[in-house]
Amino acid sequence: MTKRKQNHNPDEDIKFLEAHLAGTLKPVAPTREIVQRLGRRIQMPYRERIASQFSDWSRLFIVFAGVLSGMLLIITVARSVYYLIGRRG
Repeated sequence: MTKRKQNHNPDEDIKFLEAHLAGTLKPVAPTREIVQRLGRRIQMPYRERIASQFSDWSRLFIVFAGVLSGMLLIITVARSVYYLIGRRG
């Protein structure tokens, strides 16, 4: 079978898709009740609380150690699988 050469331009595809979606999707305004409910739920923490979270070095150290341990575990498993597969072939 022969492959057909296609002239594919992603920019034209994106413009076509945006134009199609702009014609089909209509903007919807949320009700005032939903906006008020979200406003009560979403609150920015006080500056003091943000600063106290950054100053908690023990928690930061535990998170950092956990990430490094996870990366080391993934690398070790990947190397062992590569070694076992490479040895068979």
